[in-house]
Amino acid sequence: MPRMRLDKLLAHLNCGSRKEVQVMIRAGRVQVDGTVERDPAAKVDADNAQVALDGQVQQYQAQRYYMLNKPAGVITASRDARHDTVLDLFPEEMRRGLFAVGRLDKDTEGLLIVTDDGALSHALMSPVKHVYKVYEAVVEGDLLPDAATRFAAGLALKDGTVCLPARLEPLAGGDVQRVRVTLREGKYHQVKRMIAAVGGAVVQLRRVQMGGLQLDPELAAGAFRPLTEQELALLQQPTQESI
Repeated sequence: MPRMRLDKLLAHLNCGSRKEVQVMIRAGRVQVDGTVERDPAAKVDADNAQVALDGQVQQYQAQRYYMLNKPAGVITASRDARHDTVLDLFPEEMRRGLFAVGRLDKDTEGLLIVTDDGALSHALMSPVKHVYKVYEAVVEGDLLPDAATRFAAGLALKDGTVCLPARLEPLAGGDVQRVRVTLREGKYHQVKRMIAAVGGAVVQLRRVQMGGLQLDPELAAGAFRPLTEQELALLQQPTQESI
């Protein structure tokens, strides 16, 4: 690895954001090969230099990837003063550097990827990548007879927002009306707004798939586990099905 700015190296080591580690460096909390270094722009040998923060030597860690079955009632954020967040579901010693890929509404449940890999997050959330997200919803009201056709054509929402083509499918639900929605965007409250545009109201929503990765049916609400190598490959090479 070539020589690297000290602040960039510490950020890569999950010691904080670039701005946060710059403050640490200027405060004299960082040593390089036993000597205090106060210049965030100082170039260091990332392979061979011994870099310590508050006396603790920092080392590269393998990037982490977790599947979380998000429960209702927690928000998708790293920290919040008023609400429980998805990171609060992780032990405190594991949280540093982790963030959720994308967002699920507070009352939306299901599949959420939590990682420290920014490149993967960008690849999964970029609309140009066409990574599909699949949701299952309990719906009240009478959907328009041509609701599925409208979804497939690219539905226009009530505020004029036009969505990319999506798929709407009925599910066997017994006494409740259940549907599956497949889309490749992440607009604000998109599934709820799309259902509302065709006459219904979402009363329960759960994400069950991202790309080729499906939510583990054995994973309890609020629980998480590391992704397997096979599951990570499904995320990195997601399915490119057409609507």
